[in-house]
Amino acid sequence: MPYGGCMERDNKSTDAAMEFLLLGFSELLCLRVLLFLIFLTVHLVTLVGNAMIFVAVVMEPSHPPMLFFLCQLSVIELCYTLVIVPKALLSLIVGDSSTISFMGCAVQMHLFVALGGAECFLLAAMSYDRYVAICQPLHYAAVMSKGFCLRLAVTCCLVAFAVALGLTLAVFCLPFCQSRCINHFFCDVPAVLHLVCTQSYAAELLLLAAFVLFLLLPFLLILTSYVCIAAALVHVTSSMGRGKAVSTCVSHLAITLLHYGCATFMYVRPKSSYSPARDKTVSLVYTNFTPLLYPLIYSLRNKEIRGVLRKMLRKKKKAQLNWDDIRAMMCVCGKLQQNE
Repeated sequence: MPYGGCMERDNKSTDAAMEFLLLGFSELLCLRVLLFLIFLTVHLVTLVGNAMIFVAVVMEPSHPPMLFFLCQLSVIELCYTLVIVPKALLSLIVGDSSTISFMGCAVQMHLFVALGGAECFLLAAMSYDRYVAICQPLHYAAVMSKGFCLRLAVTCCLVAFAVALGLTLAVFCLPFCQSRCINHFFCDVPAVLHLVCTQSYAAELLLLAAFVLFLLLPFLLILTSYVCIAAALVHVTSSMGRGKAVSTCVSHLAITLLHYGCATFMYVRPKSSYSPARDKTVSLVYTNFTPLLYPLIYSLRNKEIRGVLRKMLRKKKKAQLNWDDIRAMMCVCGKLQQNE
């Protein structure tokens, strides 16, 4: 029993007190093989999908701002899943609770929060890109220059990692209770805060501050951008022009709703409403299936991505044809040598 293992671990030496016990899916041992196969398949498809977008954009000679931001988004999603999913898959293989060191738990939380925050800021940057493209098309090339996009992308990552570092340090400086059992498959913020013994509202204030910086401010920027875009589309008389403008925003809106919806549900609530079983189920969705939808949405809805992927497939097909010709010539030469 996982909780029995927790009680045994609590009675160990101080060295054991410097590590946590991730319960993971220990209550679903009979389904661990099925869960492992499902999560492994989803994980591999997610990695391949985001890697394809990244490679396709890198191979494209010209890098429009939207493709540049999509490339960064794919890199974030690749890192995001690699931080969490491999250890969850390992716990399913082992079939029991797994330990994680105090420092390892802090690093995992920091990377998870930082990458999620960077994605929030990046979605805000992408909404600004759509605003300039639709509302100020004549100034788009000058405003969204390569240098500006690069600085914007770097700033998103640096600010997210700095805020996540402050949040992680503040969380792990709080006093923990005797039990170090985390009823989760990774070191999520609410799951770790559930072990804090303090009766003050310090933990909830930490989450509130992170919510304001990671969710509220970027969301207000995104909302402002789309209000301006909607106001601009009202004056567009051509239905074709309006449809083209809307199609460029649909993918971004879908990703924004998925990301902000899951994050708001998980982190914008009091500590007293924490439910381990429910939160673990929701976490499975936004750490496994939501990243899987991102490349699918962009590859199906984004015209630029579809064009880049088609070019890449054509190059691959051409290279395969050339290799087939070489092999055919080698076979012919081999037969001629045998006849001689």
